[in-house]
Amino acid sequence: MSNKVFPNSLTSQKRKLHKSVRIARVWFYRETLFNFQEHFFTFLGSFFGIGLIGVLHSSDYTQTDTLFLIGSFGASSVLVYGIINSPLAQPRNLIGGHVICAIIGVTINKYLPFELWVNSALSVSLSIVMMQITKTLHPPGGATALIANIGSEKIQSLGYFYVISPVLTGVLILFVVALIFNNITPNRKYPANRMWPRRFRQG
Repeated sequence: MSNKVFPNSLTSQKRKLHKSVRIARVWFYRETLFNFQEHFFTFLGSFFGIGLIGVLHSSDYTQTDTLFLIGSFGASSVLVYGIINSPLAQPRNLIGGHVICAIIGVTINKYLPFELWVNSALSVSLSIVMMQITKTLHPPGGATALIANIGSEKIQSLGYFYVISPVLTGVLILFVVALIFNNITPNRKYPANRMWPRRFRQG
C-alpha cells in the first residue's frame, strides 16, 4: 500500500507545482502587459501620493531630510501603485511595516550608544525580522528605520513623534490616494484582501 501512496503523493506535488507555475506566468503577464489606461492611473496615483507628501513636509524638514523621506515613500509607491496585487503592497504591510520600522529606528537611535553604522545596521536588521514576525513585510520600511538614524538633528530630535509625522501621515496619504486611483478601473482592485469593505475593492 505504501508503494501506491508514494506515487500518488508525488503526482499531487507535481500538479501543485505546475499550478503554481501557471499562476506565476499569468501574474507576470498581467503585471507586464502594456495597458495605457492602467499605466496612466499608476502614474497619477504615484504622482499625487508623492506630491502631497512632498508639499506637506517641505516646510517642516530640511531639503536633505525631505529627499530621504521621499526616497522611502517612493519605494513604497512602486509597490502600492505599480504592483497593487502584491502581498507586500497591501495596507497591513504598507502602514504596519513603516510604523514598526520607524519605532525600531527611533528606539535604537535614542537608547543605544553605538557608532552610527552599528545603529543603522541594527535598525534595518531588527526591522526586517520584526516585519517578518508581525507579517507586515514591506521592503521600503527598512529605509524608514535607517532614516531615523542618518537623518539630520531635526529628524532625530523628533524622537517618537517621527513615527507619527512624517511616517504615519506619509503612509496614510499613500494609502488614501491608492484607494482612489487603484479602484478607478475594473482591472484595478485595492486592497486585494477580501476582508476590506466591498466599496474599496470595486472599480
